[in-house]
Amino acid sequence: MLDWSQCSAVERIPGKVSGVWLFVGTRIPVGALFENLEGGATVDEFLEWFPGVTRAQVELVLEHAQRSLAEA
Repeated sequence: MLDWSQCSAVERIPGKVSGVWLFVGTRIPVGALFENLEGGATVDEFLEWFPGVTRAQVELVLEHAQRSLAEA
């Protein structure tokens, strides 16, 4: 399991969107990025569909996930 607490692009606030990990400053779950990418969407499409998320946040999340996989 990924330790999202080490990724500065995300936050978890008890009671906000059921306490799931969100992109900082949004109500958009990190899981939405991975679900959309797995469904065939591009990063550009995701950013268009979820305008509160920045490209920098997406890049940090993807880099964090990649590092976590490399450590496993």
